[in-house]
Amino acid sequence: MEETISIKDIFYTLKKRLILIVLITVGAVLISGSISYFVLTPIYQASTQILVNPKDTENQLDVTKLSSNVEIIKTYSVIIKSPAILEKVIDQLDLNQSVTSLSNTMTINSQDNSQVFSLTVENSDPALAVTIANTVSETFQKEIKNIMNIDNVSILAKANLPDNPAPVTPNNLLNIAIAVVVGLMAGIGLAFLLDYLDNTVKDSKELEALLNLPVLGSIRKFDKSTQKKSKNNTANRIRSEMNES
Repeated sequence: MEETISIKDIFYTLKKRLILIVLITVGAVLISGSISYFVLTPIYQASTQILVNPKDTENQLDVTKLSSNVEIIKTYSVIIKSPAILEKVIDQLDLNQSVTSLSNTMTINSQDNSQVFSLTVENSDPALAVTIANTVSETFQKEIKNIMNIDNVSILAKANLPDNPAPVTPNNLLNIAIAVVVGLMAGIGLAFLLDYLDNTVKDSKELEALLNLPVLGSIRKFDKSTQKKSKNNTANRIRSEMNES
């Protein structure tokens, strides 16, 4: 027998399992919110901008030099994360970190055909993130003269600590929004699964379709309070008739 599901059946299933869907959604939101606010550690970012500035005594734009300095930014990115720079930063700030762990908190981005690149540092302490970013930039500017025997690096913008620093991760509102969507999907999916696994007969029409036989009659279900009230009424009526006789 081929079964079809109408839109009415879908809405009936959702209405019947509405409490289940709501409970799962609320539970997902509470779990996500608790993890985001109380378990995950907020991470803050601080960025500086560094300029590779070629010195041209003739004050002429040399395309070859410009291209060369853009390419050398890749070399600078490696040098910034090297022990030659980070070990001095760790000693200067007395950080309880290794060179590798400190390097993993740093990101260097450069724009295409630009001599400017940014150094971004992530840390659970916003003030420390600012301090590390500025110290790394200043140490790099100082040490690059000895490492590559050049003097063409300038710090365009230092990292600053805002009045109300906002963490970049976790994004609490986004996590809660995702939890709402996931909770709704899980609740609706479970509602349809329970409805699919429920093989009880719901009404006379379903019984007729299942047995291919007509339903001749039905017995109404009475609750206990109705049955008790009916018995009391019958007993009172019998007593009344006996008294009259």
